[in-house]
Amino acid sequence: MIRTTFYSSTAILLASALTAAPAQAEEGMWTFDNFPAEQMRETYGWAPDQAWLDRVQAAAVRLTGGCSASFVSNQGLILTNHHCVASCLFDNSNGATDYLDDGFIADRRSAELKCPGQQAEVVAKITDVTSEVKGAFGNLSGEALTKARDAKIAEIESANCTDTAKTRCQVVTLFGGGQYKLYTYRKYSDVRLAWAPEDRAATFGGDPDNFNFPRYSLDASFLRAYENGQPVKTPNHLKWNPRPPQDGEVTFVVGNPGSTSRLYTQSQLAFEREVRLPITIATMSELRGRLIRAMDESAEKEREGLDTLNGIENSLKVYIGRTKALNDPQFTRTLAEQEADLKAKSAGNAAMGDPWTDVDQAVTAYRSLYLPARFVSPSSDLYGYARALVFAAQERAKPNRERLPGYTDSALPLTRKRILDERPVYPWLDQLMLEWSLSKAREYLGVDDPDSQLLLGKESPEQLATRLVEGTRLADAAYRQQLWDGGMAAIEASDDPMIRYALKLAERQRALEAQVDEAYSGPLAIAGGKLADARFAAYGDSLYPDATFTLRISYGQVKGWEERGNQVPTTTTLGGTFERATGNAPFDVAPAFAANQAEIDPATVYDFVTTNDIIGGNSGSPVIDRAGTVIGAAFDGNIHSLGGNYGYDPALNRTVSVSTDAVQEALETIYPAPALVKELAGK
Repeated sequence: MIRTTFYSSTAILLASALTAAPAQAEEGMWTFDNFPAEQMRETYGWAPDQAWLDRVQAAAVRLTGGCSASFVSNQGLILTNHHCVASCLFDNSNGATDYLDDGFIADRRSAELKCPGQQAEVVAKITDVTSEVKGAFGNLSGEALTKARDAKIAEIESANCTDTAKTRCQVVTLFGGGQYKLYTYRKYSDVRLAWAPEDRAATFGGDPDNFNFPRYSLDASFLRAYENGQPVKTPNHLKWNPRPPQDGEVTFVVGNPGSTSRLYTQSQLAFEREVRLPITIATMSELRGRLIRAMDESAEKEREGLDTLNGIENSLKVYIGRTKALNDPQFTRTLAEQEADLKAKSAGNAAMGDPWTDVDQAVTAYRSLYLPARFVSPSSDLYGYARALVFAAQERAKPNRERLPGYTDSALPLTRKRILDERPVYPWLDQLMLEWSLSKAREYLGVDDPDSQLLLGKESPEQLATRLVEGTRLADAAYRQQLWDGGMAAIEASDDPMIRYALKLAERQRALEAQVDEAYSGPLAIAGGKLADARFAAYGDSLYPDATFTLRISYGQVKGWEERGNQVPTTTTLGGTFERATGNAPFDVAPAFAANQAEIDPATVYDFVTTNDIIGGNSGSPVIDRAGTVIGAAFDGNIHSLGGNYGYDPALNRTVSVSTDAVQEALETIYPAPALVKELAGK
């Protein structure tokens, strides 16, 4: 599954500098305002015109849960992946009804299920605001620079999105600070589930098959956007085209890749390889073991922990793949050569200074801050509510331009929605997460470290987690609403132990953020801008930036690859599912597949691979053909794509998608939904 990672360190690691050379054919997650039409035309003899791009952009959807999607009817119907709606299925389930396991088909619009915390967004406009943001820098540096930058961003977002009920503005940093773009979104805050297959149909093969091919996965589902209680009218939608892909045909993947590090310098890559990745793999592996042990205790815990376990296992595979890539001598030599090429082309530019050394110094400073910055914020849903409520109350008392990112006028509606939407919280799971994160903090920081003592006092991780989870009322959405509405007065008056704990940690968290801004984020903002200028001077302006969970388009073709001397085919079939099945999990066929085997057309093309360049966050992205119709939904990459965080290999990196041909067969035969079939046909 190409999903956003389950655990991510502080967002400051998303800041990047530039090293890579110009993109090869088929490489690139391109912004819509800089699509390389000429480059594509040279490769394929054809490229989409502006009208084609405009139509596709208007139909592309970003799901704030971390996935991509597309409108596929004029009634707000949204195609995405099953694993992108798994949390919605999970949140709507209970001990008597397990929608994640059983699947869900709404027999009427009024039965469609609301998805807590979910929001659908469509890009309406992209505006270059680089000069405005950089103009705020002046001669500032460090924390002062980041504060001035964030203040200007808050000002721009607020001025351009006055109707926060229907629009969202987000200023995005591109090229490590070389560019700043304002993305204006039309948003839909009421998103409901219309159709989803059984979990086993989407996860057939489980973790062994994840990031591999051949695949036999029905990783597709349908949502619907609502407004004022009614389905949204969406005349700008992609035409549903239930046909098999053809070898060699041109394909486009349009979505919101989460983040890449292709523009990192050598010192940033060394930090990934030596510090962040090893810690992440070690701690998440332990979490996986703790969770599996707890889930074995009962069928109820097995159901309640499944969605979390799926996310952990997916992320672990991602991080292990990235580690292998950064320890591959040939791969890392290529990255080093690309940086050396840019340095050589920039030699003699006195005005540029030495941004590589600036980055090196910033990374060195960050190494001493990383552990406290990572571990001083514990992990659990209930603590997450408490921290967000505390920070929201503190920040809302300030002028908009002085607030932290995530709490400005433009960002607050989504923050509020995520805090206040009703969803189940399972105390045992929350306690397990809190115990794990506190124990890892003590392990990595040390017992005598002031931050360990701040986190734990004289309690053990187990004692503290038990006290906080058993004593808090934050699982109650009505209580969260009360604290939100009451602001800082209500927060300070609360005797809820989780709120008191979040208040206790907040000052230290803010101090650490200021230190990181001073030593790392501020210097990188300046160095990244200089490196961007150097790269544009060396290679021209037809370049793509690192992924930022904003709308991108990649082009490629339906094509296999060679693995250990054998040619990997481009497609699988529905019939192949039964041939691959063993009867034992995770290779046990979904019950509806087994019940309808005689009716299923075994020759239906199921999953397929293309050379499109994608990364986590692209889950649910429509796969679009030359005619602009949707023929699939991207849901994964092959094992080689895991190194795609740092670089793209056209010979090996592949996108894995489920075909509309298979989804249509499922809608007609396996999980019948005649109303959706009719709607997709435009009737």
